[in-house]
Amino acid sequence: MQPIIPQSPSFHSVSEEMEEDESTGIGLSDSSLNYAVRRMFEVMKKLHNTGVQIDIDLPQIAVIGNQSAGKSSLIEAVSGITLPRASGTCTRCPTECHLTRTDEKWQCVVSLRLTTDVNGNPLGQAKNVRFGDVIYDKSEVEDRIRRAQRAILNPNINSEKFLLDDDPTVKGLLHNQLSFSLNCITLSISGPDVADLSFCDLPGLIASVGNGGNVASIALVNKMVETYIEKPSCIILLTVACETDFENQGAHSLAKKHDPEGKRTIGVLTKPDRIPQGEESSWIPFIRDEKEPLENNWFCVKLPSSHELRMELSWAETRRLEEDFFVKKSSPWAEVEEPYRKYLGTTNLVERLSTVLSDLISTRVPQIQDELERSIANTREQISRLPPPPSADPRSEILNLLHTFVQNVTQHVKGVPELAGSNSLTGLIQSIRPEQHKFKRSIRGTAPEFWPFEKGTTNPGRLLHAHFLLSEEGDEFMEPSFARNSLPTKIYIDEVSAQIPKAITRELPGHVPYNIIEEYIRTFIKQWDVPSEALIKAVHDIIVKHLKQMVHDHFWQFGHGKLEQQVRAIVQGHISACLARAEAGVKYQWRLEQNCPFTLSPHHLTDYKKKFLALYQSAHEEQRKAKKDGPSVTSPPHPFTTPNSFAFNNTNVKQDTWTKSATGTTSAAPGFTPATPTFSSAPTSGNFKPTGEKLAFNFPPNASGFSTSSSSSTPVQDNSTTGNDPSSDPMEPALVIMANVRAYFQVAYKRFIDNVSSAIDLELVTGLAEDLWPTLVSQLCINGPNGDKICKEFAQESPKIANRRLELTKKLERLEAGHNELFAAFV
Repeated sequence: MQPIIPQSPSFHSVSEEMEEDESTGIGLSDSSLNYAVRRMFEVMKKLHNTGVQIDIDLPQIAVIGNQSAGKSSLIEAVSGITLPRASGTCTRCPTECHLTRTDEKWQCVVSLRLTTDVNGNPLGQAKNVRFGDVIYDKSEVEDRIRRAQRAILNPNINSEKFLLDDDPTVKGLLHNQLSFSLNCITLSISGPDVADLSFCDLPGLIASVGNGGNVASIALVNKMVETYIEKPSCIILLTVACETDFENQGAHSLAKKHDPEGKRTIGVLTKPDRIPQGEESSWIPFIRDEKEPLENNWFCVKLPSSHELRMELSWAETRRLEEDFFVKKSSPWAEVEEPYRKYLGTTNLVERLSTVLSDLISTRVPQIQDELERSIANTREQISRLPPPPSADPRSEILNLLHTFVQNVTQHVKGVPELAGSNSLTGLIQSIRPEQHKFKRSIRGTAPEFWPFEKGTTNPGRLLHAHFLLSEEGDEFMEPSFARNSLPTKIYIDEVSAQIPKAITRELPGHVPYNIIEEYIRTFIKQWDVPSEALIKAVHDIIVKHLKQMVHDHFWQFGHGKLEQQVRAIVQGHISACLARAEAGVKYQWRLEQNCPFTLSPHHLTDYKKKFLALYQSAHEEQRKAKKDGPSVTSPPHPFTTPNSFAFNNTNVKQDTWTKSATGTTSAAPGFTPATPTFSSAPTSGNFKPTGEKLAFNFPPNASGFSTSSSSSTPVQDNSTTGNDPSSDPMEPALVIMANVRAYFQVAYKRFIDNVSSAIDLELVTGLAEDLWPTLVSQLCINGPNGDKICKEFAQESPKIANRRLELTKKLERLEAGHNELFAAFV
């Protein structure tokens, strides 16, 4: 706030004004104040009557001081009325005085301005209640003020009862009255010799508990005073009694707290006639602005003493005594030099207050108009952000909300495309898809890692990449993110071969026991339960989070939150039921795979077996040749750098699956483009047969491709027709077992990841939308016999929101009322 720099008024002769009219007792009219200024004062009065001062900083003068600082006498001197002075009638609520000069006869209207309810909560537009008839006799004002204060302190009693004499009803209820109140008494005083001025008299600050107060009262009065003087447009009229040490007067400390530079504080020294003898000179520096300087200076007034009050002197006689005190009789006040004499006397104080207040109002009116418009717009926006008020037809609104929610859930389980730049909830399907890919990688990571080399050999050999998997699985298993469920365990060919003698029972010579293959298959299938459970849990967590947010988005604005809680609980139960069905479906798929190796697509199995067998045989044959001839100088280093034995290296060389005819010529297996192999020379083992001949591993002639008999075995092909000795490669049966197990994994794992993902999608994802509507309606019981009552309970607004709506609505009422008054004043 800018410093208040009023025009310096001249020191008027009080005796001249008194000679004009000895009977009025006031004589404080300032003819220099024009109609425009008085109009400003009237506008401020109307704005205060709306109660908008709670929200907008309105210019006003607040009179503060300690109890017994002479505040009441100062108000009487300024206003010309007498305030209650009997015991127990100290100021316990704000009292506003609006003084207006008119040509009409003197009159006073007393009103009660109620800005808070019985509980102290702010009202909307303030209630202004006329308290009694217009007063034309100044002697009646004191009693009317006393009764008005009793009405303010007893808000539960009809205020009109306090205008009656000796009302027994009122007397019986006064023991419940408030100690203090923010509601105020307003005095509208007008007449031909009344100064144009408005101010608010606040309760006197209680110095200590020993002075008739208690801790609660002291805190309450301090808070009340601070609510006024903390506002930048409040002019602080600080009364300080000269009979008490300046440092011990708390009102000054409170004023300095909120106006540390003294730009809007006007000091008033009272009771200069009670200064202890010899200490008069300590107060003169205040008048000279040498001690505790203020922007608008300190004033000193001589108010009637107790003896003078008992004499019932007129206002004119009181002012004459004040002039004699400062001009003719008292020292050191009579010696105050001329530049500072304008700060002595009530008349000069009133002139300065009128000037300061009028200047401030003139500056603030345009600002107030802007503040009102901004506050109205902001309050309306805050109201618009609140949930809508309770519906008159809650059942229909709830059914509509439920229908919209179910439709939205149905749409989300079908799939909602994510648009660029959208801030909406991430699509449900989009959130689940990464978990499905993670599940696929986990199951793929359980592939048995067969190593067609003997364990512990000094020349481990090399296993070329299974390039035929690239077209169907892509290069995702080349990514660093690919990892097995646990550290890979190589299964060496000699370990597989060692199992054959242990498994042979009554098989014919040359037959490999089938139970070895079956056991290897069961080993990797057992690892599929953990990834399956992880997928179900991940999808369930995503759905719970997604649906919880959807429930909130659809129902948070309805009622006090009970409907949202109920719907969330029902949806959670619905999700749990879907989860149980999904878990049963996944468990069933896992049990199917564990039952026995099975497939109705033997051609896929046979194709994979041929390719893996060729891969293993070529690697194993190369190792045999290296052991016989020594390591080849052209052999590349070991190609494996990742846990995946079938990961592709960074070369672009194609590897073909090789077969060898009886004549020793080589050709590519069906479906493969011949290319130069990555090893140093073409395989020469006689174990390879021309394409189209009988497979080295013959499946039983049933649909599954595997025999279900525990005693079944698989014949190893007789190699005598090639002219080679069968004993030339004793590991051939182990290679056949490895190829069959690895081939079956490719068939089974793809089937499993599809079936598990489909089961979860069927029961846990798309299953959400099934029966959701009847589940919600039936469990909410809104269509039952008590449906109307239940819907009304759901529709009840939360106390917090209701209170906030009421608070904002009342604030909007005050602001709009103030804006209308301001607009009407200048139209």
